[in-house]
Amino acid sequence: MIYEFRLPDIGEGVAEGEVVRWLVKEGDVLQEDQPMVEIMTDKATVEIPTPRAGRVARRCFAEGQVCPVGKVLIEIEIDSGPSKGPEPPAKGPAGQSPSVPTRSAVPTADRSMVSPETGAGPVLATPATRKLARDLGVDIRAVAGTGTAGRITSDDVKAHAGGASSGRQPTVAPVRGTGAEVRVPFRGVRKKIAENLVRSKHTAAHFTYVEEIDCTDLVRLRTRANERLAARGGAKLSFLPFIAKATAASLGRFPQLNASLDEAAGEIVQWGHVHLGLATATESGLIVPVVRNADRLSIVDMAREIDRLATATRAGKATREELSGSTFTITSLGALGGVMATPIINHPEVAILGVHRILRRPAVIGEGIAIRDLMNLSISVDHRVVDGYDAARFVADIKAALEAPASLAPELA
Repeated sequence: MIYEFRLPDIGEGVAEGEVVRWLVKEGDVLQEDQPMVEIMTDKATVEIPTPRAGRVARRCFAEGQVCPVGKVLIEIEIDSGPSKGPEPPAKGPAGQSPSVPTRSAVPTADRSMVSPETGAGPVLATPATRKLARDLGVDIRAVAGTGTAGRITSDDVKAHAGGASSGRQPTVAPVRGTGAEVRVPFRGVRKKIAENLVRSKHTAAHFTYVEEIDCTDLVRLRTRANERLAARGGAKLSFLPFIAKATAASLGRFPQLNASLDEAAGEIVQWGHVHLGLATATESGLIVPVVRNADRLSIVDMAREIDRLATATRAGKATREELSGSTFTITSLGALGGVMATPIINHPEVAILGVHRILRRPAVIGEGIAIRDLMNLSISVDHRVVDGYDAARFVADIKAALEAPASLAPELA
């Protein structure tokens, strides 16, 4: 008999999902609960396991196609013996779970089938890491994972491809011939990022304002703070927690920047909380985890939360809740931050702050010239909601805090 598996409701408000990658082919014999398909919904990718043992009769949607919730995703030919009964209805996320177990994150870690050659256990790796292994010609089942719970990282794959002292043989990466085009499927996380960016550019009336920040005192404070933290066995602080703390405090004084535009209602919504989105580079693209109630955190607590979220996001373990709900976003490339950029607003927010590289440069101090640690901040703003004057005052407020950083972290001064 044919069992029709319908796409379950895998998240509140989710009406459809994009088929990112099929893990089974038509004609394959399936074991119950083996990984079957990766589905992208909003910012999250979920891996759906096989609901019944049997044989794949038909995959009803191709990779890159969108399947509505409730539509038949795959048909499985199963034995006509005693039925397990109808598939239980999918449930929302409020303390409940979908009809099939899923793991939410971007990118989602997936587990492969047991290797028939080696009998090895499941392989834990993100889709991006698996793609890297395929590109390098590496059998991912032969790679030893060094990540959490044995997860295979991109560095593990690269090390295996280049050979290791343990006696592994190096695998030569495929060389692209000159003049040959390479076509990469435009789907999954990359497509979702593109859709969000295009929507933002076509919706918000962007303008960008840039200000120079003298970070000399901030550099000194951070150095002293890290010396004290090291003496106590604490982790080092980057500059981002200070910038995030200053931004969160300024948002409290400039609520028009901590807002969104509800066009349907004809209202500007000024949020009563500060949830900072932090644009984070991952193997699958730029993802935005969220520091909730950032205005209530100390510098040290801010640093811990930023590190926790960045680690979870890059490992594909951030939850849907940790990847949604931001009211204002900061984007920073750290040492690669460049001199200036015009970042695209994270829709439906009304502004995004770009953080750039701190460089030692000559500056006029009084009547003389001195070497100072200087940095640019750039802010892209939706001119429909925020005037240039208010954006400039907002950045000036952040500048004042960063140039007198003891006020941000009195416990570290």
